Amino acid sequence: MMTCYCGNTETFENCCAQAHQNINQADTAEKLMRSRYAAYATANGDYLMRSHHSSTCPTKDKKDIVRWAKSVQWVKLDIISTHKGAINDTEGTVEFKAFYYTNEGLQMIHENSKFVKEKGHWVYFGEA
Repeated sequence: MMTCYCGNTETFENCCAQAHQNINQADTAEKLMRSRYAAYATANGDYLMRSHHSSTCPTKDKKDIVRWAKSVQWVKLDIISTHKGAINDTEGTVEFKAFYYTNEGLQMIHENSKFVKEKGHWVYFGEA
């Protein structure tokens, strides 16, 4: 059994797949961040759109995002820090580094992401 793409020791089915099936399972900003990383690793465009704030969601870019996610090999996610984003909060930030391979070698995304609650569940808003 493989551990989850997000870096937790649980299997994907017992970790991020739960959020992919029911976004309310991502009950903290960090859990949503981890589930979004797993969605990139599995090229789950529907979840990436559903877990993005309605005012900043790049819905027209969904096919391009999925194509890009499939074109790279996802390596690991490192959570650097979180600020707020707990179950009872309404906003929070998660600083992370996401590593992946392209034809040019190892690449990294380093971002401090803002998450907010929309319609009662966590969503990605954009860079903090």
